[in-house]
Amino acid sequence: MIANTDLIDQGDDSYQQISLNYFHNQPGSVPGTISIADRAKPPEIELIEYDQHQHQYATNLTPEECAAYLDTEFTSWVDVGGLGDKLILERLAKVFKLHPLVLENIVNVPQRPKLEDYQDQLVLITQMVNFEAKKKRIWLEQVSFVLGKNYLLTVQEEPQQDCFAPVRDRLSKSQGIIRHQKADYLTYSLWDTIIDGYFPVLEVYGERIEELEELVLGRPTRKTLAQIHQIKRELLALRRAIWPQRDVLNVLIRDGHPLIEEHVLRYFKDCYDHTVQIIDTIEIYRELSSGLMDVYLSAVSNKMNEVMKLLAVISTIFIPLTFMAGVYGMNFNTEVSRWNMPELGWYWGYPLCLLVMLAIALSLVTYFWRLGWFKTTSK
Repeated sequence: MIANTDLIDQGDDSYQQISLNYFHNQPGSVPGTISIADRAKPPEIELIEYDQHQHQYATNLTPEECAAYLDTEFTSWVDVGGLGDKLILERLAKVFKLHPLVLENIVNVPQRPKLEDYQDQLVLITQMVNFEAKKKRIWLEQVSFVLGKNYLLTVQEEPQQDCFAPVRDRLSKSQGIIRHQKADYLTYSLWDTIIDGYFPVLEVYGERIEELEELVLGRPTRKTLAQIHQIKRELLALRRAIWPQRDVLNVLIRDGHPLIEEHVLRYFKDCYDHTVQIIDTIEIYRELSSGLMDVYLSAVSNKMNEVMKLLAVISTIFIPLTFMAGVYGMNFNTEVSRWNMPELGWYWGYPLCLLVMLAIALSLVTYFWRLGWFKTTSK
């Protein structure tokens, strides 16, 4: 098992983007081998069974207890949160008759979003983005869907950290048409909630980019450059998470599936439109962050030019003064020759020299002021 943990902390005043562990089997492993992360939490199994007349909720179930809800006339939603117990996951796979490769894709996270057809089951794997405003955290989590005739199995990496609360409320309060539909519509509702969860996260990135624009145009520092690089990395991670979902939705809408009714496919088209909108927004933000990088380099270059200009002004003012001070510092003896700096013997020679030097300095300062150099360097 090969693990790679990426934890990025930008400080108390910035957002943290946390990538969950990457687990991959060793080369040559038997197909279907699953690897459990050391920090993974034990699975918690919840069940919601419903039809248009009644609604039932149960928690802390065992995999074997779920078997009784798979072949009923009601729609059953089995939600599993946590991947920390290999035995429970294998028992769950046995109850739901999951192919070993399906279990491997569910447990060995993260997987690229994809769709797989197993005749009487439709397997969908997607990436959900979570945002916690209080702790300023943004992270990705894999969610796996196994759609059957009258049931839907969802498996998440973490328990009680999802965006499915609105769907649960609609089921419990019988809002909308969700209680009148089957498991395929439930799949759409959950997937649509996952996709819509990207929008508030993108709003956060939009605000961060605006803040960085002010910093770059104001006083850019190396910390500003690090934040720009961080945003580019995070946007790339979001792009990798959402881009394959567009392809999965496109295939599902185009080819259809016996487990998904025709009228439900129309709702998936709405998901597809939202996915395209998210991808476009991410691409815009990536271009803006790349533009911020160019603006930062230009700002640093302009700042250096201003410094060099200021040094050039100071040097230009002091060069003639240094020349005069050097000439009159040679101290030739005036008694040997009348051409040996007769000014050294003048009564007002020293004050006159200072006045000439002051006049030269003021003339240069006035000249540069009219050119506007002092106004530029003061910005």
